[in-house]
Amino acid sequence: MALSERERQMLEEMEEAIRAEDPRFASQMKGRRTGPGGTDRRRVAIGVVGAIVGLGLVLLGINTTLWIGVAGFVIIVAAVAYAFTPSRQPATLGVVDDDGAVKKSPPRPRSKPTAFGRGGGQGRSRKQPRQGTFMERMEQRWEERRRQGW
Repeated sequence: MALSERERQMLEEMEEAIRAEDPRFASQMKGRRTGPGGTDRRRVAIGVVGAIVGLGLVLLGINTTLWIGVAGFVIIVAAVAYAFTPSRQPATLGVVDDDGAVKKSPPRPRSKPTAFGRGGGQGRSRKQPRQGTFMERMEQRWEERRRQGW
């Protein structure tokens, strides 16, 4: 059922009000086809072609050798997994201006990896030595939390 001219005009006014009130929400609701969280048409097409090739190998494997059929099945699974996994493109995050345009934000500085994981500076410096045994440190933390009102 088609919308009347008045309904179309009201809908456009509501969209403008939403864009003016919350530009970030409006930009998220645009409905992107690609990008983080969306499906990439090229990946889906490659996945479909790979699944068809794998199905052909499965059918060929039924008539000839078992290993060809197994390889076809593996190709089908890999193609479907490839089609439905999101691309690894970095998200284009930015700052929303008053007019609703998104400016690209400057990249965040990355911390240097340490021997114990990703970033350094997780509470204490690497140069600061540990003081006391494990239980003594736990008691000190407990006392600090109790003093702070936890």
